[in-house]
Amino acid sequence: MATGDARPAPLESRLGYLLKHAQAKLARASAEALAPYGVDGHELAVLVVLSGDEPLSQVEAAGRLAVDRTTMVSLVDGLEDQGLVRRRRSPQDRRKNIVELTPAGEECLRQGEKARRSAERRFLAALDEETAATLVRALQMLLADERVTE
Repeated sequence: MATGDARPAPLESRLGYLLKHAQAKLARASAEALAPYGVDGHELAVLVVLSGDEPLSQVEAAGRLAVDRTTMVSLVDGLEDQGLVRRRRSPQDRRKNIVELTPAGEECLRQGEKARRSAERRFLAALDEETAATLVRALQMLLADERVTE
């Protein structure tokens, strides 16, 4: 190494490394918390998006989740097989499939969200409440411009 060259920062101080491993740890905790409800984090996200006030087509839901159509079809197929969602033709556009939660899907969403929030609280337990809230706000700010384009 030439004189004056700075040594690379250890991995543990690199933002990408930290975010990747923090996300993996949170994903494991969430998967464990959601397992009793038969859904994973992606499926729970679909239920969340579909629970809004306005009915959504598969394509609209895929756009809100930033997943491709093929992935969305697979997610909806799995949720439909579990009886958590149902598809129906849009009365305004027969080419569209509207996807809506079934009563079982609403209950799964309610229980799954409760379990997810609990897993997040455990994940953030090393931080005081103010620091945890600051972390969430900071991440929201970093992603804000991305959400506007979706």
